[in-house]
Amino acid sequence: MAPQLSIPVDDPILVTGAAGFIGYHVTQRLLAAGHRVVGVDNFTPYYDVRLKQARWEQLEGRNNFSGARVDLADKDALMAVCDTHEPGGFIHLAAQPGVRYGMENPGAYVESNLIGFVNVLEAARAHEIAHLVYASTSSVYGANRAMPFAEHHSAAHPVSLYAATKRANELLAHSYSHLYRIPCTGLRFFTVYGPWGRPDMAPQKFAARIFAGDPIEVYNGGKLSRDFTFVDDIVEGVVRAFGHIPVVDENWNAMAPTPDSSGVAPFRIFNIGRGAPVDLMDFIATLEKHIGRKANMIMTDMQPGDVEGTWCDVSALDRAVGYRPSVSLDEGLAKTVKWFRAFYKV
Repeated sequence: MAPQLSIPVDDPILVTGAAGFIGYHVTQRLLAAGHRVVGVDNFTPYYDVRLKQARWEQLEGRNNFSGARVDLADKDALMAVCDTHEPGGFIHLAAQPGVRYGMENPGAYVESNLIGFVNVLEAARAHEIAHLVYASTSSVYGANRAMPFAEHHSAAHPVSLYAATKRANELLAHSYSHLYRIPCTGLRFFTVYGPWGRPDMAPQKFAARIFAGDPIEVYNGGKLSRDFTFVDDIVEGVVRAFGHIPVVDENWNAMAPTPDSSGVAPFRIFNIGRGAPVDLMDFIATLEKHIGRKANMIMTDMQPGDVEGTWCDVSALDRAVGYRPSVSLDEGLAKTVKWFRAFYKV
């Protein structure tokens, strides 16, 4: 049963990055629940835009969906969309992703993740929305090695530009939440995979190369682990979090403040992941099983800005909204490979 959202069903929900991987799935989920969705995306060519276009075409065929091609760095264009549709809440999933790409094109992260995010906050303020849910990332934990990562842990040592911009988003959101009483919830996504996934991420990238008979690069000699989370579980968590509007935390201790809530703002941060790390080599073995072929692996060094492992504590989101991810890696990769075969005709 779909969770009840605090925003009236007649009020549109603005979803940024609607042509992206998670944004597409969240939009489909909201439409299926009967909500009106205004999707915006700028179709940045960070990866093949044909995949984004294919997702977009799926959405354009749905009732209650309105789409706009908007660059969030263009404040006037974003404001015009909000003036036209008057959304009741925002789910902000648009961003410049990627850890290593930040070393090649730092300006893209400033434009999208900083300027674009401030414009989203300004639009939220101007239109007095009921709730802003925005995407953060597990990468904010950076050099922290105390796992499982919990929201009250320090996130003061990012090791990539991407992570630094996302941590900046959390701080900016808190400031706006305090100054303008905008309820804000940040979700720290862990490694998300599934149908319609990004081709630069390991599941799709490895699958493409295994199907083609090309070698895959395995970083750090395979000595990595990730909290891989199937997209359906993530979407359920996003929708549940959107329906749970934060309030000022009366138990917050200003003498020993933690970053996950606030005593001066309606503000929360949650981890959202599977809560169970998977060794990269086990991940590859499961992917090989469902593809039916062995991977030709080339072991390489650790990449700059990367981390050896991620593992998230999801107990806070469970307590708040009953978030309990249920899709196993085996089931999730089976569904992913099935979609991959159909979409790419392999």
